[in-house]
Amino acid sequence: MLGLKLPTDPRWVNIVEMNIDDILTDHAFCEQKATSTAISLIVSFPEYTELVQEMIALVKEEISHFKLVHDKIIARGKTLGQDRKDAYVNKLLKFFPKGGSRTTQLVHRLLYAALIEARSCERFRLLSQELEDEELCTFYHNLMVSEANHYTMFLGFARKYGDEKEVNKKWQDLLDFEAEIMKDLSKEGTIHG
Repeated sequence: MLGLKLPTDPRWVNIVEMNIDDILTDHAFCEQKATSTAISLIVSFPEYTELVQEMIALVKEEISHFKLVHDKIIARGKTLGQDRKDAYVNKLLKFFPKGGSRTTQLVHRLLYAALIEARSCERFRLLSQELEDEELCTFYHNLMVSEANHYTMFLGFARKYGDEKEVNKKWQDLLDFEAEIMKDLSKEGTIHG
């Protein structure tokens, strides 16, 4: 369903379980960044009314996810901790050239967002199926459903605002590029690493 070209190595869950506190902190910051991305799209592209409306709803949802994860951290007797650079996202952002028309920039940002949500969804599915902690399994199953909806929403907007044939080609090329990135990842206890 997600179209990812290279699935996560299932052994990634073993890495996560060795330090679940790190994954929760990383996850919390991923939710915060997703909130920031939605706000940034509103600020950068206010003339796209339908997009703005959906991003308003997304801001509310993502910040509520941040709170849910933060509450899990507190319940475990921990604090949020420091944000770390996301090597996955940093590498992914090198795919499309900078510049271009406003529409091109919008389409590229929507495709990046779709892919990040798709990979997060895939990782949450693994966590929901493989973690030993039943409460966290349920938690990640519920978040997986939301991420799938976000992925399809972003991809749908990219196809709506760009030339659909061109967007589909860019999407496939981005998926290929992402698969190469993933060959070097799945070795850290982070959502994308």
